[in-house]
Amino acid sequence: QEHYGGLKGLTIAWIGDGNNVLQSFMASAARLGVHLRIATPRGFEPDLRITKITEQNSKEYGTKLLLTTDPLEAADSANVLVTDTWISMGQEEEKKERLKAFQGYQITMQTAKSAASNWTFLHCLPRKPEEVDDEVFYSPRSLVFQEAENRKWTI
Repeated sequence: QEHYGGLKGLTIAWIGDGNNVLQSFMASAARLGVHLRIATPRGFEPDLRITKITEQNSKEYGTKLLLTTDPLEAADSANVLVTDTWISMGQEEEKKERLKAFQGYQITMQTAKSAASNWTFLHCLPRKPEEVDDEVFYSPRSLVFQEAENRKWTI
C-alpha cells in the first residue's frame, strides 16, 4: 500500500510453499480488493479449508484467484512477486525433498519478465538464495527491507 498508493486492483503472485504466510495472504487478499495468483509444487498446496474460504471471498469481493503449479503462470501480469522460506522450523529433516520439489520456483529476473511493468518483490525474511536470486533480492524492485521495517512497527 505504501509503495503503490493503495491495494485495490493489485495482483500478488505467491511463488513457493503453501505455508502459514501464504494462508495469511489468502485470508485477507480478496477483502482488500487484491487478486491472488498462487504457484506451489504438487503436495505443497495451502490448506484446502483456507483455499475454499479464499475462493468464496474472491467471488464475494470480485477478485480473481489462480492456483497453479507453474511459477511463470502465477507471475503473469503480477504487480508483486512474493515468496517465503521453503523449509520452515520443524521441517529441517525434509530439506532434501523440499529443495527437489521446489526446483524451478526460485524468483529470478526471468520470472519477472512476465510480471507487470511496475512489479516489486517481497519476502518476510530470512531469505535463502534458492528462494530468490541476488539480482532480484538486491534490486531496486525489492521492498524486503521496507517490509521488514513495517513489521517492526506492528510488533
